[in-house]
Amino acid sequence: MAIPQILQLFLKYDIHATWAIVGMLYCKDKQELISYLKEVDIPYGKTAFSPKNNLSNVGENETLDPYHFGLSLIKMIQETSNQEVGTHTFTHYYCLEKGQKKEHFIKDLEAVTSLGNTASLVFPRNQVNQHYLHVCKEYGVKAYRGNEKNWMYKANTSNENSWLKRLCRLIDAYVNISGNHTYCLKNMETDPIVNIPSSRFLRPYNSRLSILERFRLRRIKKGLTSAAKKNELYHLWWHPHNFGKNTKENLLFLEEILKHVDYLKHKYNFQSMHMRDVTEVLKIISSKILKTSYYFPFILAL
Repeated sequence: MAIPQILQLFLKYDIHATWAIVGMLYCKDKQELISYLKEVDIPYGKTAFSPKNNLSNVGENETLDPYHFGLSLIKMIQETSNQEVGTHTFTHYYCLEKGQKKEHFIKDLEAVTSLGNTASLVFPRNQVNQHYLHVCKEYGVKAYRGNEKNWMYKANTSNENSWLKRLCRLIDAYVNISGNHTYCLKNMETDPIVNIPSSRFLRPYNSRLSILERFRLRRIKKGLTSAAKKNELYHLWWHPHNFGKNTKENLLFLEEILKHVDYLKHKYNFQSMHMRDVTEVLKIISSKILKTSYYFPFILAL
């Protein structure tokens, strides 16, 4: 299992991370999950997106189905130092897909609020809906992960995610064609909630592209170094379940990144922060108490 090993690496290198967790994973069994979904019914145009239409694939509890239930892992994360538990919505809600409306999103947030982890939000499939940000604020969300400022990373529906965009993003993981996407905190969007935009998606190891691994690592290291030198933020994220396959290779790659972060920490005072840390630092900056600091937030979406 990859998550305990990721947590051990984070402890080893003193990494602060936000784990954006789908609310359904908190349910102790299928009966509790069904009771929640009765209140959160989303009429997507594509019925396959609806959790209620996929219940036949769900087991009875975490012991029998660790892929759909994860309370024990959530507790493990909560008990690990410097880890923030955020939200990935309750139902893995797609905010731009046909059929869903604001009132459905509100129902989803109400379910999330009952779990008490709303401060930091990661929109599933990066479908940031600007019209929903004020709703997020009303339900206690302080910050969300925004998208990179480039056309290939623009928030879109599943139908708009063309092969050309996917190809360009793949190339961009190995060769810098869109920039490093580092950010000065003083210039970040804070209204109605804080936008902590992504710098880089950590793609999982692919044996067919293994010859290119050194380029993928160099791409990330250069972005990190640039952020450290300019006193800016670099926001790395990935899906921990991607480490379930080729776990050894993915963990070794991750550790190479963390070693570089440790090097930058000692050379430039580059610091690791999670999303809640960033929002707290922004408050200090706005009060003009803090003049300079260094940032390295990790965001993970389960």
